[in-house]
Amino acid sequence: MNFAKVVSVAMLIGFLAACSSPQDRAAKAQESSYKAQEKVAKERLKLVEKYQACIKNAGDDQQKAAACDSYLKSAEALK
Repeated sequence: MNFAKVVSVAMLIGFLAACSSPQDRAAKAQESSYKAQEKVAKERLKLVEKYQACIKNAGDDQQKAAACDSYLKSAEALK
């Protein structure tokens, strides 16, 4: 009888410890979302910097400048 109480209490403590609150899960999801948004923003910044460098290197050559548009289109696609 005493053994059953000990096992029951141990199981109850285990179940309570295994459960996380909805606030904890929401906070983790929010943090993950912020990290993903930060990663996308950094990638957009890199693409814009590549576009600017490409345009600078192209100078007056319209064909080279047109080739640089792929960087700008890629950055816009990440919005």
